[in-house]
Amino acid sequence: MSLTAKIDQEIKDAMRARETPRLSALRMLKSSLKYAAIEKGGADNQVTDAEVLVVVRKRIKQCQDAVEGFEKGNRPEQAAKEKAEITLLQTYLPAAIPADELSAIVRQVIEETGASGRAETGAVMKAVMPQVAGRADGKTVNAEVMKQLG
Repeated sequence: MSLTAKIDQEIKDAMRARETPRLSALRMLKSSLKYAAIEKGGADNQVTDAEVLVVVRKRIKQCQDAVEGFEKGNRPEQAAKEKAEITLLQTYLPAAIPADELSAIVRQVIEETGASGRAETGAVMKAVMPQVAGRADGKTVNAEVMKQLG
């Protein structure tokens, strides 16, 4: 079952169970997927599972930014709502890569590229990101690359 079909099914389940917060979050995700399909070439286009994951990550980032804003604005109830949405959205992402495995991948790429300093960070990142796509965010990978390049 594709991720879009799974999301559609979960929207139906949330409607039947009258889970308003969950339904709201799923509808927002569905809307974001529709925008992605339109950008791809029309509303009738289907988004692939890889594109769904990109949209999910984008929504999580938006929610994290909203949480920061709500906490600064002293709106804990809205921040809690956004945190719940983040938790729901994270269920669609693949399992995160363990730190030791990420470290090994970065080490291998540094050896392959012959990188020796921070000036080659971009080249290392370019080679590492496809290998860890979906399992680690760029900030985490960048931190590991910087740590190993010194």
